[in-house]
Amino acid sequence: MTTRNLTLATAVFALTFWAWNLIGPLSSSYTKQLGLSPGQTSLLVATPVLVGSLGRIPVGVLADRFGGRRMLAVICFLTIVPVLFVGRSNSFAGLLFWGFLLGVGGTSFAVGVPFVNNWYEPARRGFATGVFGIGMGGTALSALLTPRLVEHLGRASTHVVLAAALAALGVIVLLCAKDAPSWRPATEPALPRIREALRLRATWQGALLYAVAFGGFVAFSTYLPTVLHNAYEFAQSDAGIRTAGFAMAGVLARPVGGMLSDRIGPVRVLTVAFAGAALLALVLAVEPPAEVPAGAALVVMAFCLGLGTGGVFALVAKLVAPERVGTVTGLVGAAGGLGGYFPPLVMGFAYGQLGGYAIGYLLLAATALAALLYTVTLRRAVSPAPDRTVRSRTAAPAAHR
Repeated sequence: MTTRNLTLATAVFALTFWAWNLIGPLSSSYTKQLGLSPGQTSLLVATPVLVGSLGRIPVGVLADRFGGRRMLAVICFLTIVPVLFVGRSNSFAGLLFWGFLLGVGGTSFAVGVPFVNNWYEPARRGFATGVFGIGMGGTALSALLTPRLVEHLGRASTHVVLAAALAALGVIVLLCAKDAPSWRPATEPALPRIREALRLRATWQGALLYAVAFGGFVAFSTYLPTVLHNAYEFAQSDAGIRTAGFAMAGVLARPVGGMLSDRIGPVRVLTVAFAGAALLALVLAVEPPAEVPAGAALVVMAFCLGLGTGGVFALVAKLVAPERVGTVTGLVGAAGGLGGYFPPLVMGFAYGQLGGYAIGYLLLAATALAALLYTVTLRRAVSPAPDRTVRSRTAAPAAHR
């Protein structure tokens, strides 16, 4: 039963993330068809991220109230509507509006983390959230398959196929998934729970670190096809293949980050992740040739960011009591999504004004370095030893009373 629920939650995460990232892989064709400027293209790509980010806060609260099983199914069903309309929109305004609502698919993360956490004992939650994080591979599936499906089926038919898959998976979740026996619905009002979560030091720590790790991953996954097309003149399908490789490296690294966090502690994992991201961003800032070293640097950066995403939620699982994980996950997940909203806008502005992306990479390097320095300060507060973990979790709220 435990494995089944983890598998179903991961499948929902992957499929809804595919839907969330439907616009990015087709950005070059939208740009050509609608005559978009670099700024308009970046806004179009980034818009779904906004709702997928902020929407995680109320969705995380609803997961605490109604349970993961029902909420995972609801997100599948709600995502169907914008998927269908994005497939039929032929104007910038229409794509922007329905792309905004497409962000509903990105909220599944805030449901899945507490859902799978409740099925595992504390010592295995890093593994559980890491495996669940494989669902980030939905961005890789979108980058790899969406352009090819559009070539063979057309854009509208491709979106119909994805909508049908969402409907089928939602029904399967309702029939086959189950909330953990230990789960109990939260009965207190939502706003006090959010305020209580915001008083936890662990919420702000996780939000800051996740904004860099997951935000960097989302930003690259959505905007990389545009970068590869503009900077290296790759065709849309070729850019999609390379973006899929980037996304898969991050996806595979996430469970590794979770499992390593169970063994050596999340702080050490995050230290390695941010140090690697900062260094590789500097390599990319000089705009090296495609494939090697640029392609290799992007793949290794994705792996570092993936390690970081796994490490952050292993940290949250250690510091936050199970009944609060849904609300905290919503807040931390929102910060991560917002971290992915602004970089495409910056990159689009930089390309429009300077004709290159160097300034964007330098800003990423500086941000990753700041996250690294902050992570180092957490070494004393968080220890991988079980007895210290328990004390840290109980002490976190007291720090803000």
